Amino acid sequence: MSRYIGAVCRLCRREGTKLFLKGEKCYNACTLEKGKRKSAPGMHTNQRVKVTEYGRRLREKQKTKRIAGLTEEQFRNYFQRAERMPGLTGENLLRLLETRLDNVTKRLGFALSMPHARQLVLHGHVTVNDHRVDVPSYAVQPGDKIALSEKAKLNVAVQQALQVIQKRGPMPSWIEVNASHAAGKMRSWPSRDEMSYPIDEQLIVELYSK
Repeated sequence: MSRYIGAVCRLCRREGTKLFLKGEKCYNACTLEKGKRKSAPGMHTNQRVKVTEYGRRLREKQKTKRIAGLTEEQFRNYFQRAERMPGLTGENLLRLLETRLDNVTKRLGFALSMPHARQLVLHGHVTVNDHRVDVPSYAVQPGDKIALSEKAKLNVAVQQALQVIQKRGPMPSWIEVNASHAAGKMRSWPSRDEMSYPIDEQLIVELYSK
C-alpha cells in the first residue's frame, strides 16, 4: 500500500498549519514557529496566488487526509460510508476517523503521534477487549477496552507519551484512561467538539458533492 514516507514538516508547511505528525516536536520545535521556512515547499512559493473556492475545499480535504494518514482511495471510501449513515455526512466522516484504533490509541496517550500509534497497532502491541488487533483502521465501539501489551508498556517512547498526556489536561469525556496500567476504554461516541480534527468538514462535503 502506498504511504507517504517523506519529510512530514513539508506537509505542515504546505497546509500552513500544524498537523501534529511528529509528536512532541510539533509543540517544542515546529518549523512554522521558528520564523523560517514558513512558506509552502517548492519553487516560486513567494508569488502571490489567489486561492479559489475549489482550492479551499481541496486543501481542507488534503489536511484531513494527512492528519489521518490515509491514501486518497481510503479517504474516499470513508466519505462514501459517511454518506450512507444517518445524520450529517461531515460529522459522520470525522466520527469514523476519530474512532479508528490508531487514533484512539493516540488519544488515550499511548503514543505521541499518529505514525507512532499506527506502528504500535501494526506490531500487535494493542489489544481490544483482551484480543490482539493489528489493523489500524479497526473501528472501536463504545464499551470497547483498549490496552497495551506488557512489552509495549516498557517502551521508552510509550512511557514518555503517557507522561506527556497527563500534563496536557483532562481526557475528553468519550474515553477514559488508566495511565498506570496503560489501559483505557471508549465510553461513548465522541461529540463534534471533542474530535481532534481542527477542520471545517462542510468544505469536504461540498468538494465531493460537485
